[in-house]
Amino acid sequence: MGRKWNNIKDKKAEKDKNTSRIYAKFGTEIYVAAKKGEPDPESNTALKFVLERAKTYNVPKHIIDKAIDKAKGAGGEDFDELRYEGFGVGGTMVIVDALTNNVNRTASDVRAAFGKNGGNMGVSGSVTYMFDSTAVFGIEGKTADEVLEILLEADVDARDVFEEEDNVIVYAEPDQFHAAQEAFKTAGITEFTVAELTMLPQTEVSLTGEDAAKFEKMIDALEDLDDVQRVYHNADLGE
Repeated sequence: MGRKWNNIKDKKAEKDKNTSRIYAKFGTEIYVAAKKGEPDPESNTALKFVLERAKTYNVPKHIIDKAIDKAKGAGGEDFDELRYEGFGVGGTMVIVDALTNNVNRTASDVRAAFGKNGGNMGVSGSVTYMFDSTAVFGIEGKTADEVLEILLEADVDARDVFEEEDNVIVYAEPDQFHAAQEAFKTAGITEFTVAELTMLPQTEVSLTGEDAAKFEKMIDALEDLDDVQRVYHNADLGE
């Protein structure tokens, strides 16, 4: 169900080219999560989740500590969590999650990124119904059968467990994220190539040639926006 988690290493390598931008976005996300609850991941589930995801991107400790320390201080910035939905070339669907301290600026920037690259913004709910919120893990050094056994012993239900290149990929319900993670840690698995909640498309749209290039340009424009944290889509670009 949904598309496979293709080319994990290549995706992470591409993201790692923009580490300063990624670290800045994680800094904001960690700050917001810590400010919304206790600045302690053991008592703040949202913060714990963000920190675990940050680990897979090798976010330096000093950036994490700075964001948490900032959240502990009085006052500070207030951020709104926003979700935009839209369409790209060929009827592709896109979800954009943002954290912003200026809603008007972010809405304008996201709309422009869509419009300048053959896409357009949709109304709330026009796209998300075609995606499934999913917990996803990527694990190296194990077989799919070994990973499945770990999950079964911990009574964690998985939607899918499969091998892809050098990884075992696990799809599970979002509310099973921490249970699955604890099961893996109990089994001695503490490093993941992927450990996050994502939005998996129920169907894909294949793009090639100019359409694929235009779509990738639009996604790059959206991801380059400072306020945008995550971008999900249903395009199959043949990667």
